[in-house]
Amino acid sequence: MLRLGPLVAVAVFVLIPTIEVAGAQQPAATPPAEDYVRAHYTKYEYRIPMRDGKRLFTAVYVPKDGAGGPYPFLMDRTPYSVGPYGEDQYPKNLGPSDEFEKSGYIFVYQDVRGRWMSEDDFVEMRPHIDEKKGPQDVDDASDTYDTIEFLLKHVANNNGKVGIWGISYPGFYTSASIIDSHPALVAASPQAPMTDLFRGDDSYHGGAFMLSANFGFYAPFFHPQENPMHPVPTVPYDFGTPDSYEFYLRAGNVANLDKQTLNGANWLFNDQVKHDTYDDYWKARDLSQYMKNVHCAVLVVGGWFDAEDLMGPYRTFNAIGKFNKETPTTLVEGPWVHGGWARGDGSHLGDVDFNAKTAAYFRESIQFPFFEHYLKGKGAAQAKAIVFETGTNVWRRFDTWPPKAATAKTLYFHTDGKLSFDPPEETKSEDTYVSDPNHPVPFVGYTTDTVPQRYMVDDQRFASYRPDVLVYETEPLKEDVTIAGPITPHLKIASSGTDSDFDVKLIDVYPENYPDPDPSGVGKRVMDAPPLHMGGYQQLLRGEPFRAKFRNSMEKPEALTPGKEADIDFEMPDLFHTFRRGHRIMVQVQSSWFPLTDRNPQTFTDIPTAQAEDFKKATEEVFHEKEAASGVEVLVMPQP
Repeated sequence: MLRLGPLVAVAVFVLIPTIEVAGAQQPAATPPAEDYVRAHYTKYEYRIPMRDGKRLFTAVYVPKDGAGGPYPFLMDRTPYSVGPYGEDQYPKNLGPSDEFEKSGYIFVYQDVRGRWMSEDDFVEMRPHIDEKKGPQDVDDASDTYDTIEFLLKHVANNNGKVGIWGISYPGFYTSASIIDSHPALVAASPQAPMTDLFRGDDSYHGGAFMLSANFGFYAPFFHPQENPMHPVPTVPYDFGTPDSYEFYLRAGNVANLDKQTLNGANWLFNDQVKHDTYDDYWKARDLSQYMKNVHCAVLVVGGWFDAEDLMGPYRTFNAIGKFNKETPTTLVEGPWVHGGWARGDGSHLGDVDFNAKTAAYFRESIQFPFFEHYLKGKGAAQAKAIVFETGTNVWRRFDTWPPKAATAKTLYFHTDGKLSFDPPEETKSEDTYVSDPNHPVPFVGYTTDTVPQRYMVDDQRFASYRPDVLVYETEPLKEDVTIAGPITPHLKIASSGTDSDFDVKLIDVYPENYPDPDPSGVGKRVMDAPPLHMGGYQQLLRGEPFRAKFRNSMEKPEALTPGKEADIDFEMPDLFHTFRRGHRIMVQVQSSWFPLTDRNPQTFTDIPTAQAEDFKKATEEVFHEKEAASGVEVLVMPQP
């Protein structure tokens, strides 16, 4: 995720009271482009002592042109290694993007506690300690505070200001770092921050385990490193088949998967599986509840189509606003996958074009000016919300998010698969389908052994053809409909089982005469692929599962009573999208989404250890009648 160079075999650890910036060490000739960092920065390595005596490995890159300072610090704290190690070993790039390397910053990279070259034991999303009673009460807020104290005293030619940024797990560390923030920390950008893993980020969505993504991450990659100088290589897991649907179905339950493939040795994966309710393990790791005393400006960044940490940016942004009324905070959302704003140009995803270089625009016109303003006093502050409107493909700025002008309306289900903003008038009306956990609905219409990032906007026609997927669709729109904010399904259901999932998908259906793309489009299609036809394309915009046993509490699951009506109400992450005139709005409802999520056996049982006989067919009813109306609530913007 971050642009880190390869590890090397030798490391030099130096603890120097004061650093003299070597302003006279200029190369005799212009080096090749890949040696820019070596030519223009001097690297120092430290083991910085924390208040409890543990030392955290930190690499510092100081501009060689000392006459250009003083410089602000720009820091990244990561569990993914700050290599290459050794004071004579340099990475190819520094900072969040290319703009920073030549602008004058002191770059700081730190291995977090218990990872790679840093001391102590690693704790997954180490819980924040709100009331610290002594030097042994440490967390990532205190580690950042102690690091800043050290840097200010021991790194020469600094201007006394610190910024911090990070994506995904480093985004979590960025968020953790700004709680009770150090006075010198003046700007922070948590990007796709892991915030609450059970409630919508990496691990669980709506109580359903995000199976394929979590196994794919923990199985080959996130394991302890006993010797950072000779790390265990990351080897892709061999599924034995190109079809993950077949692999996970054959494995049976999640406990079998762990036993058969990981031998129970990966405690991180095991923790995700065994904590399958919103228990104290997850509650302590919900960082949003601790977002207090944030005294620095914050730029929260997320992607509309982030398959990993979609909820984290909203929870972080809202929590900072709740507890820190005076803190300058900006939310940025673009049409990006996980970390997609940090690489590439962001002009398209899968088959969908955005007709704008959105990622390049973010890096040059939002992120860089943010740090320049708060760390160097240049330019102006940002708007409260800078968001990309998909459908029309334009950037918008608002002084609140969601926008004040957006009003709540419900897209109601009707007989014969109709969908409209008019509530149903029928006195008795429902749709039924049979959900079979042994033949679950796939989450993509093609063979894959991973979670393709493009699935978040993929064509859903493959699903609409299945008898176990309900489809509701508007007439072609006579005018644009723009939604902005969270999406809230309200379902009235009954099931013959004692538990079931209800997966809801919001879809933009293109007109049948929508023009085909230019076949020469860069990065869009492979040479031997069939022609892409966008007429009738059913573009997924937002989809989320919800496990019915959590309908009243995420902490205390309750069985469904077979045949008895129940309410399924939940919130899906925000979206900013315009359904264009001539398009249709579609909602699909199903009870499996495999192997994106684990299978619900549809019996009230311990799902990770469910046996083959527990997986049973269930008849699902979704009501759409006057006294039991089902639909999806959205926030609709007024049209100009």
